[in-house]
Amino acid sequence: MSKENSRYRWFVVAVFFFFMLLHQTDKLMIGSLQVQISDDFDLNNKQWGLINSGALIVATILYPIWGYLYDRFSRTKLLALASLIWGGTTWLNAIVRTFGGFLATRASTGIDDSSYPGLYTLIADYFGPNLRGKIYGILQLAQPLGYLTGMILALMVAPMIGGWRSIFYITGSLGLVIAILIYFGVKEMPRGQ
Repeated sequence: MSKENSRYRWFVVAVFFFFMLLHQTDKLMIGSLQVQISDDFDLNNKQWGLINSGALIVATILYPIWGYLYDRFSRTKLLALASLIWGGTTWLNAIVRTFGGFLATRASTGIDDSSYPGLYTLIADYFGPNLRGKIYGILQLAQPLGYLTGMILALMVAPMIGGWRSIFYITGSLGLVIAILIYFGVKEMPRGQ
């Protein structure tokens, strides 16, 4: 394998690492924002439970649908779409001003929560069996780091920059940037390479 090709594969890993890191940040910081969001919408515990359940239910329903799509269409284009959906739905979370609107837009964030299988199958086609474990380990590291990043943004940064809506604008915008990066920067690999 050429040095240039090897560098490109690591570029793909970096893009997907940041996709997962920022996506997990966006997905998991909601818990740390509970007090701010509950105060803003005057929510009780039952309403907060609905918010947490909505995205989970949507993601659960969509796992097999994403899997079906990944088997038939370009994984890179679908991952770019997932990132676009993540960015767009997070922006909608920040814009809405009613509980019903927030519940619906937060549930819609579950659409992209079930998009990871395509990322893993694509990585499997970029790397042979001798490196896959290491690559998967690096990618999985993005999840706890994303949670920690989300806590820092929610508890320390949000109060300094205007509250939880500002953080959602930031993470939503990063989702849109990652979507562009995946769409134009990550090449589809032949399956089973």
